[in-house]
Amino acid sequence: MRCATCGGETSPRVSDCPVCGTPVGAPAVHPEVPTRSVRGVGLAASVAVGATTLCYLLGSLTALVGRSLAERAARTEDQDTLLIAGFVELAASVPYLLVYLTAVVLVIVWTYRVRQNLDAFPGSAPGLGAGWAIGGWLIPLVNFVVPYRVVADVTRASVWRPGTGRLVGVWWAAWLVFLVSERWAERVSAREFERLPEYPTIRSEFLQYADQYSAALNRSILPMVEPP
Repeated sequence: MRCATCGGETSPRVSDCPVCGTPVGAPAVHPEVPTRSVRGVGLAASVAVGATTLCYLLGSLTALVGRSLAERAARTEDQDTLLIAGFVELAASVPYLLVYLTAVVLVIVWTYRVRQNLDAFPGSAPGLGAGWAIGGWLIPLVNFVVPYRVVADVTRASVWRPGTGRLVGVWWAAWLVFLVSERWAERVSAREFERLPEYPTIRSEFLQYADQYSAALNRSILPMVEPP
């Protein structure tokens, strides 16, 4: 059995090629090009993305608490109760923001490392340089296309199987839908909040806050559907 990288003789009894150090059975790589482990950062990124999703869902449900508190404030005409609703919403947004930023950093690091590792694989021919694995996420408008292309290159050159390309496309489409719908929901909620009375004093004004929380909840569950 010969090494796929240097062509040296290998044995089933050893795990690495004695000439160039390539793991036996691994794809051919350039031994002079360093590679970096991506398993740890990939796992961390997956956990962070999952935690971000959970925090987002929990944060969306705070609208239920806000609506309940706003309705209670309407019954008692108590502005302090309405303030509590705002504090609950703020308290839920802080962990979401922290976990979200952590996930962003880890995903960018993972993307950069896996793209950089491609340079060690002869014949991989990625369409974009490793720097785009970072810049592609950060440059406005470019970040709608480039990260997908980088991940598609990595997938095609390393773990290509029938249907993998479609899976990457579904992943990227889901991210774009979330990104656009979340920005839309934030803008609509901000406009609605600006129209609310700053210091409600009567029941109907308090109920406007309850309606706003209900609308925000609907947009979180069905982000592309404007509630009636």
